[in-house]
Amino acid sequence: MKKYIVIIGAMFALSSCQEDFLDRYPQTSVAPEEFFKTEQDLELYVNGLLSMPGRGSFLDDQSSDNMATTAAVEIKNIMTGTPSSQTVTSGWNWGRLRNINYFLDNYGKAETSTSDEVVSHYVGLARYYRAYFYFDMVQRYSDVPWYDKTLNPGDEDLYKARDPRDVVMANVIEDLEFAVANVRESVPQGTPDLYAVKAFFARVALYEGTYRKYHSELGLEASADSFLQMAVDQATEIMESGMFSIYMTGNPQSDYGTLFTSTNLTGNPEVILNNAYDVNKDRSSDNNRGIFGDYEQSPSRDLVMTYLMADGTPYTDIDGYKEMTFVEEFQNRDPRLAQTVAYPGWILAPNSTPYIQTLNKNFTGYHQIKGYKNTVDNIDVASVDFAVYRYAEVLLTLAEAKAELNTLSQSDLDATINVLRTRAGMPALTMAEANANPDQFLVDKYSQVSGSNQGVLLEIRRERRIEMAMEGYRYDDLMRWNAGQLLAEIPQGMYFPGLGKYDMTGDGIEDIILINKDADIPVGDEKEQNSLGVDLIYYKAGTIDENVGVFLENGENGGNMVTETKTRTFEEPKYYYRPVPIQQVTLNPNLTQIFGWD
Repeated sequence: MKKYIVIIGAMFALSSCQEDFLDRYPQTSVAPEEFFKTEQDLELYVNGLLSMPGRGSFLDDQSSDNMATTAAVEIKNIMTGTPSSQTVTSGWNWGRLRNINYFLDNYGKAETSTSDEVVSHYVGLARYYRAYFYFDMVQRYSDVPWYDKTLNPGDEDLYKARDPRDVVMANVIEDLEFAVANVRESVPQGTPDLYAVKAFFARVALYEGTYRKYHSELGLEASADSFLQMAVDQATEIMESGMFSIYMTGNPQSDYGTLFTSTNLTGNPEVILNNAYDVNKDRSSDNNRGIFGDYEQSPSRDLVMTYLMADGTPYTDIDGYKEMTFVEEFQNRDPRLAQTVAYPGWILAPNSTPYIQTLNKNFTGYHQIKGYKNTVDNIDVASVDFAVYRYAEVLLTLAEAKAELNTLSQSDLDATINVLRTRAGMPALTMAEANANPDQFLVDKYSQVSGSNQGVLLEIRRERRIEMAMEGYRYDDLMRWNAGQLLAEIPQGMYFPGLGKYDMTGDGIEDIILINKDADIPVGDEKEQNSLGVDLIYYKAGTIDENVGVFLENGENGGNMVTETKTRTFEEPKYYYRPVPIQQVTLNPNLTQIFGWD
């Protein structure tokens, strides 16, 4: 055990750049033949590689059109600045890969009586982790050096060039194929099993298949369908296993939201891999402050408009939908909207009266409640579990991949999209109707989608955006769909027709008042009260360049709330990728830049 701690502690302390390989390699010089002798050794090492997303994922949509943000988000900085390899310097981190490859290089060097099945299971997990690592790198850089061994001082590969994307992804698929052939179905809770690996395999295959299909700059369109078929195959195997189902208790007004605020997802039929938290065991997941309120992020009105009406028709088909006020736009909508965004009448614990939306500069007025534990019990707040892989994603993957392959049937929709809609109490999606009447709101967003399945594919994209909102997938979806131009649109907030009093709780009684920028906000007894005898909440409203608390497009004449005005430019195809940091190019001149980066 002591040798394990020494070797893992030393290796996991390694830094990420290639220069550190040279500087720190001697710290890991523990003879492998003295280790990896038992199943426990293998398990301990591979468990040391365990890394899973957690509740921080509820903050990851800041990079997408789902949210407005005041944070220094990379893609926003790129679109509003003068980015180069000297300013975009994060992400080129290789320390984790070295830890993985060390295991794969050395697990077989010790004399052991451990069975081949046991060894293959842990090797499969290590190769799953390597595939995960490289998938992240390909998403960011496309072409990256492929390393399948531990690098030592003097190795020529320390200074190799980037390998082509198709070579790297072929190796990723090879790793995943090995993993699904060898990782066990039964594993300790909180560690990846066979179906977690399959879920990730399906995610990777869908991403790469659609990316190749819609990104002609890669010249890999001919291989797109092979990846899409892999996505279908993996998703189908998960579905046919009978191990999972969509969580529903017959309460469409709460079932969906419950998934993201539960303190115990163990055994939940929808959760393929659970990241369990327990503050009493030093496993805290308290992200409430970042999720709800007006700290750094707020949901965009574009996201709110994407949700369908309760009868399944598009909200954007309503005459005057752009001028709907907060209370109006939440009426008769897909129930998932009110389980994602705070709705008129929502009550914030520990209060007994409805929450009145806090308006603030640079925010949209909407508040995220998906993932927010609405309680003052700090132990519960810090013990909310996170579903690393949800069965819902698998269903969405199958539907989208089949639609892209033109093999989708109505029975496929009924087994996937319509199961999710049933949970939400929404009408079923039919191929014939969707393809006959593509929603123009979606057509305008995704101009590359065409063909006989245009309408249903657009609806699948809508369903994916809604079902997985605020879980950190939207940015990657926009990237693979070649829809980066949507990020150039500055997110806006709720609509106010002008100055005056507004009901924000849905009871027909005014709660706030917007006043002119030159007016004084009264204090104390000078404040006007509503019919309940409660003081109105005052805000000065004007344009973003005025000293006011609420920024509106047309100032005192109303419009959508404005979050910022700095022009965004999404340069294609350049901004779908990131440059190799200049420090790394200096160390290794073979790392040339691609797609116009310098």
